[in-house]
Amino acid sequence: MTQALTKERPGGVRAEASPGAGDALVIRPVRRGDLDLVIAIDATVTGLEKRKYWASVYRRYGASDRSGQQFLVALAQGHVVGFVIGEVRDWEFGSPPCGWVFAIDVHPQARLGGIGTRLLEAISAGFRRAGVRKVRTMLARDNALILSFFRSQGMMAGPLISLEMDLGAEPGHAARGGRPR
Repeated sequence: MTQALTKERPGGVRAEASPGAGDALVIRPVRRGDLDLVIAIDATVTGLEKRKYWASVYRRYGASDRSGQQFLVALAQGHVVGFVIGEVRDWEFGSPPCGWVFAIDVHPQARLGGIGTRLLEAISAGFRRAGVRKVRTMLARDNALILSFFRSQGMMAGPLISLEMDLGAEPGHAARGGRPR
């Protein structure tokens, strides 16, 4: 049995470190110095380097002491190998407050070692401390890898349906030639 060590940080977020078999995996709040490795993991997986986007995410979730917001990283041998980001959202779409995970990723060379599971467990623990009892996420329907991961963690289709439409160039017109109403 593995025992978790926790340390409180400002805003009530806890860093968790659990020694496991072999190398210790540390899960803790992101630091500014971690951002380049987070960007590199995302670029490896998506094929796009989104430096401005990640700087904005860091300012909102990593450098903030707002309750309910979390940006956690997983470190193996002192190197960032994964991350998870989420927040508690209140009454969106008529839903009681719940935790939303909007980003989770593990470097492809570090997968299948339980790191994603540990990241999801850590952010879920933060959501529980914030008083919510449900966690949600959205993903692309063709992303079989992340869908399989979330299903392996016990997640299933929820009560919400995602809808979208293209915005036409002219205000008041739908993209498919619709007329203003």
